[in-house]
Amino acid sequence: MQIKDSVALITGAASGIGEATAKHLASLGAKIALIDRDLGQIERVRTDIETAGGAAISVAGDVTSEEDSARFVEATLQAFGKLNIAVSCAGVIRDGTLLNIDKNTGQVSRTLGFDKWKTVIDVNLTGTFLTLRDCAQAMVNGGWDGLLVPISSVNKIGQVGQLNYSATKAAIERFPKIIVGEFLLRKIRNVRCVGIAPGYTETRILQDMNQDALQAILKDVHLGRLIKPTEIADMIAYCAQNEALNATTIEITGGLCFPGNIAK
Repeated sequence: MQIKDSVALITGAASGIGEATAKHLASLGAKIALIDRDLGQIERVRTDIETAGGAAISVAGDVTSEEDSARFVEATLQAFGKLNIAVSCAGVIRDGTLLNIDKNTGQVSRTLGFDKWKTVIDVNLTGTFLTLRDCAQAMVNGGWDGLLVPISSVNKIGQVGQLNYSATKAAIERFPKIIVGEFLLRKIRNVRCVGIAPGYTETRILQDMNQDALQAILKDVHLGRLIKPTEIADMIAYCAQNEALNATTIEITGGLCFPGNIAK
């Protein structure tokens, strides 16, 4: 796939990996549909892209809504006439253990709230499903070469305190194999699917965390630092250009050797 003159729809484009991917693909000549709930921030990203000579539209909405998901795709087709790359970066974290125990009584004092469970499942898993489904439909019906990129995580292996998050990322890690298997069954040859599973990434949450805790994380990373969102964006661009990459999920971690407490 040639990135120049291709069209990419990116959810979660207001910050982090989504923003970096949007700007990187735009710098390579792609036209970008920026999707996020935060209209102000995607307008900022759109302005940055256009100032740099690129083309982009910004569409605000909720990835968990079927109506909004269809609207994202329709707005992209109306603006640019086709769709080639879909990157599902929208995601949330709502950490907490299944049970909390009162130190004095030994009884359960609190449980992982259903709201925390449902929010993460809805955004990370259902949102990814809707984005990939609706973008794939457009690619197949349009006959355009396409790439679907779901974002998993190295924490798919299981992370204490992230039952909800790890469950979604473990499921998403399986998406490419299943989706491409179905495409093969249905003789759909023009659309590929490659997942990306980042390790600990240089986002605001990690940058602002306690530095002693951050160093404890980095001691298991061979590279000795956080992964930059631009490095992940570069990998996504490479996946678009190399059609042999298909039906798999690629880890990009800097050499994280012991990902999470369960692995240890």
